[in-house]
Amino acid sequence: MFTLAEAREHFAALKPRIQQLITERADLAELRADLAQHGESPLGGLAEAKALEARLFAVLEEISEQEVQVKGYAPVLLDYPGEHDGRPVLWCWLEGDEDISWYHRADCGFPGRRPI
Repeated sequence: MFTLAEAREHFAALKPRIQQLITERADLAELRADLAQHGESPLGGLAEAKALEARLFAVLEEISEQEVQVKGYAPVLLDYPGEHDGRPVLWCWLEGDEDISWYHRADCGFPGRRPI
């Protein structure tokens, strides 16, 4: 369980890894598109695509091992289990957000998101 302050602190430390994931996800998308359309890419070939996939999987696994729930990868969606007003909640970060600014009850999911 994370307090909001702990979730924000953890997220701040994790942000460089998330930025790496976003960059490599975009590289992989471009590499796959180039290979499918032209059979070649300035980003490499099949071996480079497999390496990017492995790195993406490793970052997602690393995040999950830190008790953070990875709910999406494109866009990146992370949930930190916590408690608000005596109820179990998930402190929620969606790619594009500057910080953790949303939460939702654990039993309501993404449609129940509310601003903090």
